[in-house]
Amino acid sequence: MEAAGASAATSMTRPLATAWLADVETLTARLMAAIFTDNPEWTDYRPVPRADLQDGCRRYLARVLELLGGARDMDESDDVAEQIGRQRADQGVPLEAMLRTFRLGGRIVWEALLERAAAAQVEPRAVGAAATAMWTVVDGLSSALSTSYRRAQSEQLRRDDQHRHALMEEVLAGHATDGGFGQRIADQLQLTIGGSYLVAVAEVDAGGSAALHNPQTALAALGVRSLWHARVDSLVGLVPLEGHDPRFVLDRLRGVVRGRAAVATTSRGLADVGVAHRLAAVALGTMPTGVTELVRIEDRYEQSLLLMSPALRSRLVHDWLGPVLALPTKDAALLLETLTRWLEADRSAGVAAERLYCHRNTVLNRLHRITTLVGRDLTGRQAFVELSLALSALDLPADTPSP
Repeated sequence: MEAAGASAATSMTRPLATAWLADVETLTARLMAAIFTDNPEWTDYRPVPRADLQDGCRRYLARVLELLGGARDMDESDDVAEQIGRQRADQGVPLEAMLRTFRLGGRIVWEALLERAAAAQVEPRAVGAAATAMWTVVDGLSSALSTSYRRAQSEQLRRDDQHRHALMEEVLAGHATDGGFGQRIADQLQLTIGGSYLVAVAEVDAGGSAALHNPQTALAALGVRSLWHARVDSLVGLVPLEGHDPRFVLDRLRGVVRGRAAVATTSRGLADVGVAHRLAAVALGTMPTGVTELVRIEDRYEQSLLLMSPALRSRLVHDWLGPVLALPTKDAALLLETLTRWLEADRSAGVAAERLYCHRNTVLNRLHRITTLVGRDLTGRQAFVELSLALSALDLPADTPSP
């Protein structure tokens, strides 16, 4: 009986809906008025031209009447609702405002059906029995609107992200030096063309995990703004220092280190960020694989110079340490450690002996053996510099390519 009653009510509603379809402009005017008078504080259609909004309301109301009148069947997708959803998402209208408008439209259609039913002396209870069908139509169109709106928002975010990444690539490539173009990049990324910047480069492992874990969130918690750009093998961060002490930023980043990462700073503005990025990448390349550390380019000057000149690196190691490295592993390690401690002690055999827990003469004997092996005097400024560089070259990852 209930099914038969619902069917009879629907058959009564269809001509009423069809009749209103011819007068949809009247309902459109009612909806436009309701939008701006019923809880106007919820209304945010400022980005939408009034004619555009009116056209959207007309198309929506017509679709509701078509579905109620049986002119078309309800489907999960609806071209009218989906088109309105895409349009409003692109215009920046909140989804809540759109859903409220759809509910208002449903109420206006329902009141219009009751109005015409009374004029036609249709039993109100017969029309009322069709309420379920009426609000099912509104719910279905609202669902199609929401799906389309969120899909459009996702596409918009993806486009924005791609655009931001493209701008970041321009900055890292050093193109922000090009006058007006640099200023446009700065404006779009909400950066200053001048000022100080910190550039971070973190390795990304085979599983896609970056050596810095959620650095943007970590810095934001301290009120430090940053931009991060994911590449295939690295994560690049750009931090406008804006008065922040670089050491403050570094301390926070060190708290989220999960692998190898390096930074470089510049006080020459956005135009010099490309140079800072290259230096940070070089510093990263000097770090041994498998370590978990964040270094500054200032901490890796020697290694960076050697990394950028593989031929010089090879020559220094061969000329100064080749004969030592040719010894059995244990002997070579002992002499290299002695040489390192001696240089770190400003070439004081006594201080080196204390650090090595041996006698001063033992250090001198080992140094004499090194001198004999390499055929070179270990004293003097040039020897100090070249020996230091040769030892630093040994700390570089094996077979490290030049950047």
